[in-house]
Amino acid sequence: MPGYLAEVKSLIPPLALPGVYTPQEDTALLAGALSEEPLPPGADVLDVGTGTGALALQAARRGGRVTAVDVSWRAVCTTRANAWLTGASVRVHRGNLFAPVRDRSFDLILTNPPYVPTPTGVRPPRGRARAWDAGRDGRFVLDRVCCEAPTLLRPGGVLLIVHSELSDSGRTVGHLRAAGLKAAVTRRHRIAFGPVLRTREDWLRECGLLSADAADSADEKEELVVVRAELPL
Repeated sequence: MPGYLAEVKSLIPPLALPGVYTPQEDTALLAGALSEEPLPPGADVLDVGTGTGALALQAARRGGRVTAVDVSWRAVCTTRANAWLTGASVRVHRGNLFAPVRDRSFDLILTNPPYVPTPTGVRPPRGRARAWDAGRDGRFVLDRVCCEAPTLLRPGGVLLIVHSELSDSGRTVGHLRAAGLKAAVTRRHRIAFGPVLRTREDWLRECGLLSADAADSADEKEELVVVRAELPL
């Protein structure tokens, strides 16, 4: 675990404005998957929900032509500043998921979307909560990604998504296979519940997303997954 936390720390860019999601264990898991992808110089890469731009910067360092998108103006400003501070070439757009790039196609799409199941009646997410709250089953954004991302991939292109097993990786894989992609879970990592999930444990048990057996919240674990999907040539 200490080594993994060091990996998370290494991903944190120079700047993060208040309210912008900073790299966590899910970012590190996706970064590991990115590091294993062949990325020839000049490959077109899209980072959706870029936050601080950590993954966009990593792809740019490997020679990709990187475009980053986020719905948050603070995230857009943070990523632009981090690209300038690190000398990375990243085009950054503000927009809702794929809206700013619908006329383009990509060799690689990365996304760490909101995926935390959220009780009905919780007010619409604001600030940093927009980076994790994702509806009752955690799939409010994931299902849109599964529907829209395949249309932006070039033949042989790859989509990498990270999310929690609480939001059903099997459903993600199924949607992507139905869209004609070869999809599978390629990485898994278990982490202790963070502050958000600890406040929702009782509700998660009530709706069947966690075992109904009593458990010490300090020992409760969440499994993060990376789903890799490739559009056949």
